[in-house]
Amino acid sequence: MSQINTWITTPIATIARRLSFCKDCRLSRNTRKGLNLAGRDAVHQVLEELIAILFPGCHGGFVPPEDDSLSEAMEDRLLTIAMHLRQQCERAFQYQCEFEQCRDCHDCTRQSEAAVNRLLESLPAVQEILQQDMRAAYDGDPAARSIMEVVMSYPGFQAIVVHRIAHLLYAGDVPLIPRIMSEQAHSQTGIDIHPGATVGPGFFIDHGTGVVIGETCIIGRNVKLYQGVTLGAKSFPTDEHGNPIKGIKRHPEVGDNVTIYAGATILGGDTVIGAGSEIGGNVWLTHSVPPNSTVFNQQPKPMIRKQADSP
Repeated sequence: MSQINTWITTPIATIARRLSFCKDCRLSRNTRKGLNLAGRDAVHQVLEELIAILFPGCHGGFVPPEDDSLSEAMEDRLLTIAMHLRQQCERAFQYQCEFEQCRDCHDCTRQSEAAVNRLLESLPAVQEILQQDMRAAYDGDPAARSIMEVVMSYPGFQAIVVHRIAHLLYAGDVPLIPRIMSEQAHSQTGIDIHPGATVGPGFFIDHGTGVVIGETCIIGRNVKLYQGVTLGAKSFPTDEHGNPIKGIKRHPEVGDNVTIYAGATILGGDTVIGAGSEIGGNVWLTHSVPPNSTVFNQQPKPMIRKQADSP
């Protein structure tokens, strides 16, 4: 050891050996089998590339050519994205197989290719839906001065862009990758949308900070949420071992043309908010309401005291 490091008395080699073996992570014991995941940064990079394809010239490093070769440039970019994403998805499928001790499917390559193909084929439709989302944001916010302002600066729009990409991968049963994407948007915007949530077109989250939308939530067309809204679950049912039962409907359904104001909390898999309803700020709901309802808390009576006159 170099003299410059003589002050280190901790047994570095021993610590390194202990850290290199994560007893709760199967990957650390199977790197020789090629099960190394790409890592979050690689997934984030692919996500940014996909967003840049959906909004050429507005996001990411993709600068559209000035001539008529935009389609060719996008084709080359899509091929590169597809190759990277297929590799990431295949590794994620391999990890999940190892985690679940699946020994005989031998299907990870086919599943990853099918998921990526499904995503690529859906991108034009996703772009069209996002056009409706950006229009809903522009029309729904008097402070918005242009569509471009919505696209490039609104956190609610950024969150739904990421969600629409992640949801396609989630629907293809891709492990890990969709959640990494959604949590990247969560960390950047403060909006937590699980990639399993089903969200209709024309969706607008105004301001956005603190919004939570659970995995099995179903949201209709032209729905508007304000900051701090929670579409969540009540207490989880458990199995005979006390573990939460997965794969059941736990989160509410929101009908078309519903507005939910700031701080409202709506819980439960059997809770349905009827189309055309308005849910007021800070309302707590654990039961369904019929279409065209207005739900609000009783108006509080604030105390106003006049300050004593200055001497």
